[in-house]
Amino acid sequence: MGHVELPETHISRPVSAAGTPRQRHPRARNRTAAPAQLWRAPAVRRDPADRTQARKRPSRRLRLLVLTDLAGLGIPAWAVLHAGEQPRPLLTGVLAACAWAAVRAARGRYADRLPGAPDRAPYHPWGDWLTLVGVLAVLVAVTGSSHDPAIAVAALMPGPVVAVLTPVAGRWEAVQRGRAVRRVLVVGEAAGLDRAVGVLTSRTARGYTAVAAIPVGPAVPACEVPVPGRLAPQPADDDVSTVLGGAFAHDADLVLIAPGPRLDEDRLRRLSWGLHDSGVALCVLSELSGVAAGRVHPVPAAGSILLHVAPPLRRGPQTVLKALVDRTGAALGLLVLAPLFLAVALAVRLTSPGPVFHRQIRHGRHNRPFTLWKFRTMVADAESRREQLSSANESEGPMFKMRRDPRVTRVGHALRRSSVDELPQLVNVLRGEMSLVGPRPPLPEEVSRYDERELRRLAVKPGLTGLWQVSGRSDLSWQETVSLDLWYVDNWSVATDLGLIARTVRAVADGRGAY
Repeated sequence: MGHVELPETHISRPVSAAGTPRQRHPRARNRTAAPAQLWRAPAVRRDPADRTQARKRPSRRLRLLVLTDLAGLGIPAWAVLHAGEQPRPLLTGVLAACAWAAVRAARGRYADRLPGAPDRAPYHPWGDWLTLVGVLAVLVAVTGSSHDPAIAVAALMPGPVVAVLTPVAGRWEAVQRGRAVRRVLVVGEAAGLDRAVGVLTSRTARGYTAVAAIPVGPAVPACEVPVPGRLAPQPADDDVSTVLGGAFAHDADLVLIAPGPRLDEDRLRRLSWGLHDSGVALCVLSELSGVAAGRVHPVPAAGSILLHVAPPLRRGPQTVLKALVDRTGAALGLLVLAPLFLAVALAVRLTSPGPVFHRQIRHGRHNRPFTLWKFRTMVADAESRREQLSSANESEGPMFKMRRDPRVTRVGHALRRSSVDELPQLVNVLRGEMSLVGPRPPLPEEVSRYDERELRRLAVKPGLTGLWQVSGRSDLSWQETVSLDLWYVDNWSVATDLGLIARTVRAVADGRGAY
């Protein structure tokens, strides 16, 4: 049977539905009662005075969306109707704006969303607008209104246009006010808790923070978060009150459940009843990792939910568009950057003996070798001196990384920090050996040490920039680098590539992790 530990009183014993400690009874659950009598919604309530701003912020977003829709359609409608000398323009504009907001609400456009989830509603305003036109046409037919249909339709046109801009305003409001992260209470067996907390504390988990954990069973989790309570290995009557007590004690507004053998379907369903009845959001951790949300589509089947996972993009229009963007971008880049190339070539040649360019054999898509071009940033005999520095390697993986490499020249330090030394790889992109965005091309000796998981990095063309570039570059561990590359291999899209190119500009200007 579960119990909650109250931090302020250091009480560690069961908590009743009212939130007060009660005596534990090993046979508290009535095994002979009818199923309908076993479930009773808990009476645990959160003190409204203790609610954080994180719980209030969705209401600000709701007010912003509603007011934007009301003003975005009502004011232009009144102006158009007034200019068209239609009867009762102010009243008609107000009614049309209210009908517009009602249609949007009925179609779920004001529903709150979790951090990181896409803006579903505001990007589909024209279907809402057609519904509005149909509703108002029925009202006009019923009331016998004398409004000119052409003017009335023109008066409604600004509504969906403003609705498209609403997400931009919503994001601006969130940035200005500093949107708070969701405070998460994690529930699950020890291994599931550790995995869930690791997901929430990773570099790429934005908008969530793990504030506490409630283990299921006697095992002790390794994650370093407060443990306000514990659930028994078997389902018990106080499961819901234990979870709610922990959520309220740490002011969590989201419960994340990591399913396992001791959290079966029935137990999870009962927890969801209690959490939702008490106004606490619920999420279930999926075993799918490294899969973008856009590739997962829930499909109902016989009362269950099937998660259809779309395959990675390997052919089709997007691959053709990616190749076109790569070749066009590389050609324009070489043309525009020609003066910079000349200046860098002179600097390299005049400051250290040796060639201007450094050529290396790298492995590309499907493990095919090719010659990679870079501006030389090291002394001419750098390759022969690498073996002498092997003991100073700062990478735990097959790559060689050294923060203060003595082989790097003074000009080379500046070129590496600004990533200008990589620009000659535009020639490789133009030749089709590389892409503008993708995993970094590895050396042959690195590939020889790859396992099956790491070899999957070579399923796509290597890139001039990628997730590694905008996520820390050489400061990343080998496993973090591989994880980022594998995510890109399975989830890339042209839109993702364009976003990464834009983020690369900021990463290059910042210079962190470049050495």
